[in-house]
Amino acid sequence: MELPPKTCTIDRLVTNEEGVAQVLAGRKTAQRRNGRYADVGETWELGGRTFRITAVYPQLLGEMTEAQARAEGYPSMEAYRESILALHPGMPWVPKAKVWVHEWQPVAAG
Repeated sequence: MELPPKTCTIDRLVTNEEGVAQVLAGRKTAQRRNGRYADVGETWELGGRTFRITAVYPQLLGEMTEAQARAEGYPSMEAYRESILALHPGMPWVPKAKVWVHEWQPVAAG
């Protein structure tokens, strides 16, 4: 699949303190954004560790699964939805809204 140009840089993919802590603990392995922030194979550092993007693809919010919500660091899809709505007051939850999924894995040290 040919991807559109990136709309932001990879260093903006995970920025809040809680999200960074979840990535470093291995509890967060995905991030959804309104635009594309990374290319497959691209790496970035958080907390002195390196992570590599393994997948980037579009998805409708309504297609998101419980397992995907857990990969985002949430215990459930409902918790994910509530968090997104709290971060964006006044924004409705639109199941047909397209987001870009970014998935990653840690790069082995050494």
